[in-house]
Amino acid sequence: MSRLVVVSNRVADPRRVAAGGLAVALGDALAASGGLWFGADAEVAEDHCAGVGEVRTQQAGRVTLATVVLGRSDYERYYRGYANGVLWPVFHYRLDLAQFDAGHLEGYRRVNRLFAQQLRPMLRPDDVVWVHDYHLIPLAAELRALGCQQRIGFFLHIPLPPPLILAALPAHDWLIRALFAYDLVGLQSQADLNHLHRYLAVEARAEVLSDKLFGAFNRVLRAGAFPIGIDVAEFEAMTQAAPAQKTLAMLREQYAQRRLLVGVDRLDYSKGLPQRLRAMQTLLERHPEARYSATLIQVAAPSREEVDAYGDIRRELEGLAGAINGDFGDLDWMPVRYLHRTMARNRVPGLYRASRVALVTPLRDGMNLVAKEFIAAQDPADPGVLVLSRFAGAAEQLTDALLVNPYDTEATAEAIRRALQMPLQERQVRHERLLAEIRRHDVHWWRRTFLDTLMETKA
Repeated sequence: MSRLVVVSNRVADPRRVAAGGLAVALGDALAASGGLWFGADAEVAEDHCAGVGEVRTQQAGRVTLATVVLGRSDYERYYRGYANGVLWPVFHYRLDLAQFDAGHLEGYRRVNRLFAQQLRPMLRPDDVVWVHDYHLIPLAAELRALGCQQRIGFFLHIPLPPPLILAALPAHDWLIRALFAYDLVGLQSQADLNHLHRYLAVEARAEVLSDKLFGAFNRVLRAGAFPIGIDVAEFEAMTQAAPAQKTLAMLREQYAQRRLLVGVDRLDYSKGLPQRLRAMQTLLERHPEARYSATLIQVAAPSREEVDAYGDIRRELEGLAGAINGDFGDLDWMPVRYLHRTMARNRVPGLYRASRVALVTPLRDGMNLVAKEFIAAQDPADPGVLVLSRFAGAAEQLTDALLVNPYDTEATAEAIRRALQMPLQERQVRHERLLAEIRRHDVHWWRRTFLDTLMETKA
């Protein structure tokens, strides 16, 4: 059996449940053959300190965790500068927020080269290498330059933008050319695959051999849509565990006279949080019957707050929440409870189950697993309703949700009203179909399907 080597920016111990379903799913595959998980170390060292660039290893059962210690300047350019200052905003269609700086690109290249140099001596000839996400797009090209011939696959967890937006990236041609060093590239949705298809046909002048095979730069690239899922059984078990049940009981007691709406997101401009609060404001303005009967609990976990754009969105959200509560709230009711903190993972299923409606309304998202977690946490006899942005990758699968355009405030408000008033039978039918979908395409299906396709692909 070939050994699996996973490469990602962050490395997680798959034995820890708190690491989440992805870590557990990858850990299963890694442990089966005694695998290696390689990435950046959690510690960032000052430049020129002893140990910068070195690899640290530890054992997690049969899995070896190997991490590279980055120097401060490389970390700033590779991670904050290019990965999150350029690729993240551009891939989420926010060219206006990208910080194009030649030094950032060079740092990104340098760290990927360092990763390849440190990983290569650890590889075996029959290893299968699976590289994850936008931080490491050029890694396979760096490994090939060092003579690596192993099968190498890549999965992009965030969306891939349309060709014209992608072409706005300086050195976009170099970045996409680097994808051809992989044997298989996986994307979250058919829409993302269509964007890649169009880019390669028009910008790279690739030979389109099929809708999933492309020839260019003396290589053939296979690409496909592999929508990531959650570990449904694990999340259902968490919903029944004590922390979630305690949270559920507390919320049902405190909000016995209210219907709860819930949003759980990182504080990020891609999540559509100001648009969501404006839709809530419109609902209360136009439908007085929603007043005193509905409360939105919005959890916005801190994220990259040293970046100006994130500070701006935090201030905007706090202003909107305050204005809504000031205009509509009363001594015994506040329409919005805004929590700027990270909620313990084992309590989140209880919050989902207590909620009549989930608002998952990003402006753009690769997949969005909150939508799938909400479905898994529901009581099939009395399920809540999912209001989902059509711009989330999950919308391609979860067609029985109420799909909305988050830019259309009035239509989103109407969808929320419909969700709050939806009859039990319709809620049950929709939930049954949604649950069947996330069971069929769970995180284990995603892992197996990608790796099976990679193994079938000629190296």
